[in-house]
Amino acid sequence: MKKILLLLGFIFLYLSAFCQSDTTEKVYVIAADNIKAHVQPTMYGVFFEDINMAGDGGVYAELVKNRSFEFKAPLMGWKELKQDGGDGSVLVLNRGVANPDNPRFIHVTSKTPKGYGLSNEGFRGMGVKKDDQYNFSVLAKLPWVAGISLQIELISAKGEVIGSATVSPSSKEWKKYTTNFNATETDPKASLRVLVNGKGSVDLDMISLFPKDTWKQREGGLRADLVQKLADMKPGFLRFPGGCIVEGRELDTRYQWKKTIGDVADRRMIINRWNTEFAHRPTPDYYQSFGLGFLEYFELAEDIGASPLPIINCGMACQFNTCELVPLDQLGPYVKDALDLIEFANGSVKTTWGKKRAQLGHPKPFNLKMMGVGNEQWGPQYIERYKIFEKAIHARYPQIKLVSSLGPNPDGEIFDDLNKSFRKLNADILDEHYYRAPQWFLQNVKRYDNYARKGPKIFAGEYAAQSVSAGSPDNKNNWQCAIAEAAFMTGLERNADVVSMASYAPLFAHVEGWQWTPDLIWFDNLKSYGTPNYYVQQLYSLNKGTDVVPLTLDNKAVTGQEGCFASAVLDSKGHQLIIKIVNTGKMEQKADLVVNGVKPGSKGTLTVLQSDDLNGVNSLDDPLNISPKKSKIEFMGNHVKLILKQYSFCVVRVSIAE
Repeated sequence: MKKILLLLGFIFLYLSAFCQSDTTEKVYVIAADNIKAHVQPTMYGVFFEDINMAGDGGVYAELVKNRSFEFKAPLMGWKELKQDGGDGSVLVLNRGVANPDNPRFIHVTSKTPKGYGLSNEGFRGMGVKKDDQYNFSVLAKLPWVAGISLQIELISAKGEVIGSATVSPSSKEWKKYTTNFNATETDPKASLRVLVNGKGSVDLDMISLFPKDTWKQREGGLRADLVQKLADMKPGFLRFPGGCIVEGRELDTRYQWKKTIGDVADRRMIINRWNTEFAHRPTPDYYQSFGLGFLEYFELAEDIGASPLPIINCGMACQFNTCELVPLDQLGPYVKDALDLIEFANGSVKTTWGKKRAQLGHPKPFNLKMMGVGNEQWGPQYIERYKIFEKAIHARYPQIKLVSSLGPNPDGEIFDDLNKSFRKLNADILDEHYYRAPQWFLQNVKRYDNYARKGPKIFAGEYAAQSVSAGSPDNKNNWQCAIAEAAFMTGLERNADVVSMASYAPLFAHVEGWQWTPDLIWFDNLKSYGTPNYYVQQLYSLNKGTDVVPLTLDNKAVTGQEGCFASAVLDSKGHQLIIKIVNTGKMEQKADLVVNGVKPGSKGTLTVLQSDDLNGVNSLDDPLNISPKKSKIEFMGNHVKLILKQYSFCVVRVSIAE
């Protein structure tokens, strides 16, 4: 009897496996002559926030940590050196009101001819590449004329000199001195030495080291490989500078854009609010030097072809922290900052802030079209402050679209109250955030199907599937999360008449300096990689098209039938039809894509992002583990047959007759 039961069990398993692999062909119909909505050029963009060491230690290419000695512990990142019998002392001096934006500098005295100085550890080390040039600079002055010089050395993790140069301060007044050298070895964990040659003293500030090979070779610029990953997405917009850092833990540490432009030596450093936010990832050396400031953000947006979306503080500190508010009758300076920012971005060179932009090297306006008022605010205090900003901004700049927050969650009382209030105010754009489990994204593909077609547009401003839970340090950028996001985005695309912008968040994370997971792009001091989520975002952005057309299965939108999700768009500029299909199921499926209303070409392309392992991830060692694979396909008349692999995201492109 046992043998019979065992045999029957094997037969059942065999028949089940057979039935699963012999799936019925599904006929998907694309009505390509029936335009349902226009896709905004801003549809898919990127959201930058200085979290996870994304700014200093990340995309801002400065290699020296605490270059101006303005950390709370003035010598954090620095270490006194006494080698080969060298001796001396270091004093930290504070100029106070004489230079409130950069008050501290150091007074270094060498008592010996050589061997005394300081070393800097960089941001988890300094990443340097063999044969690349590195540019050193320092502000220095001599208390008295003395025959001393500074020996600048790049030191490998093994303690070997892998680059060196000399600068000789010569003035009793503050003066910038520069030099450069090539690295003789590649090392992700190098450090910098600044040694005094000769007996005497020297005052030092803004000790800096940059690679020459920055993005667009800009002096003191951005890390090229990280910006290239953004450019490769061709994003429709760049939201900056955050995020919660806009608010600050308290208003004193809020983001103030006017303090982030001009000479980097005059940009006032502040603590980064992520410095102590998470007990599981304390980061006491996380500050904002603002070398990456508002001019650099605008230039970055311009470089990568993205519309700039700055977010300004609305007189409210982070409500998860202090909830500090500016009284309404003292909100004037905050509103003025917003108005001045628009003038800085768009004003002619004859205006005050347009002239300032020109003086900083960019006479051409940045064509700012939208601005966010507050980040993730809520409550009646936010509404009353928003009204003041809206009235002032639209009185002077009626063409500027304003983004308003619907709070930190996609549902609940806070969300409902804000949604109701802003719709009554006829707001321009509503910013929705969702950090939820992958299943939430699958279940909410139809979220916008029944939203009002008239009224505010939706900005899916921050979203990412969380493999464990929101804020968990154990979240992974795995394929299960990425494919859930791909499925959800078919719903965004189908509802492009309601949803005008969307961006994954956060954007960047240093593998040794992160506070939050998951994140779109990971990096160390030399390398970087895009996650599976990155490639999902990239495929949508590169294939956003211009017009939504219906794609149906049995006359219904494809919103999860047997695990499949789909959408289709036309690209009127390139005269192409673009079809996106996500199979979240564990079985491959046969699909027949039938195109009606237009004549497709005989040849097209198929791009597939797929993994059999839902827990699969990319890494620095295997950056392309889950990445797009492109091939050619042939249309037979008005249709093409595909095998949709399990756990796959497919993009079909085919030319159509004009």
